[in-house]
Amino acid sequence: MLRRLIIVFFVFLSWQPAEAAERGALFRLSAHGHTMFLFGTMHVGLPSFYPLEPQLAAAVESASVLALELDPQPSFAKVAAALNRYGKLAPGAAGYVQLGPRKLTRIDEMARAAGLDPATAHSYKPVLLATLLSLAEYEKQGYRASLSTDRELARMARARGVRIVELESLEGQLAMLDSLPVPSQWRFLEDCLNSISSGAQANEVRTVVGAWGRADQAGLEAMAQRMQLDNSVGGKFTREVLLDGRNGTLADKIDTLLKETDKAVSAIGVLHLLGPRSVPELLRARGVGVERVY
Repeated sequence: MLRRLIIVFFVFLSWQPAEAAERGALFRLSAHGHTMFLFGTMHVGLPSFYPLEPQLAAAVESASVLALELDPQPSFAKVAAALNRYGKLAPGAAGYVQLGPRKLTRIDEMARAAGLDPATAHSYKPVLLATLLSLAEYEKQGYRASLSTDRELARMARARGVRIVELESLEGQLAMLDSLPVPSQWRFLEDCLNSISSGAQANEVRTVVGAWGRADQAGLEAMAQRMQLDNSVGGKFTREVLLDGRNGTLADKIDTLLKETDKAVSAIGVLHLLGPRSVPELLRARGVGVERVY
């Protein structure tokens, strides 16, 4: 996915084992006679992100249920069906050739550098291609989707027999990516290519990863404030659709889970926990007790 217009990235940290430390953002929710931990995750990771700090680890291992945006181990058939429906250009649709030879050459070069066959890349809708190119950049900088905190939480839950539920669906997430008007999708791809080429993504990620790795509340909130001021195509899409457009539904489902079960753990991308229209603020507005642990 275009994880909140590429919200995590770059800065290669030490590969030495780290001590368990506070990372990300952790909230304790209380309502309906129940409590729940709500954690802000990173969708890529490094070995040095682990082990998770003891309070969160203990909560997951003894949880009644673990709620994630998506199960990090979907079936191949499910992924293929969703990609074919929402991620591929329709036969006869105006494709990459319309961009002209200079832009097409640039896209093909970046696709090859990302390990993608250009012919295959040309079959993807531009926002999906932007996502794949950005994820490839993560890999180049040392980050691994296989080491995301979502996957680690799921691994811990499965090891203890904790049930895992999805707060969203893969189809829904891909459909959101496809909701941008077609002309804006091409602009989105161009903005992404420019951001990768200029190193702007890498610079932003230094701040993101540093703040997440230290559970730096002020640093994370400062990043959220910068996003509020970004009126580029990608910035507005990230803010209005990928964040604000999902936060209400995420808050609804987390509140429902809080009504149904005690001692659950929910874990969603950390950007959903920041700013005035964040999931914690939406929950607080409906009367849920929200305590920031770190």
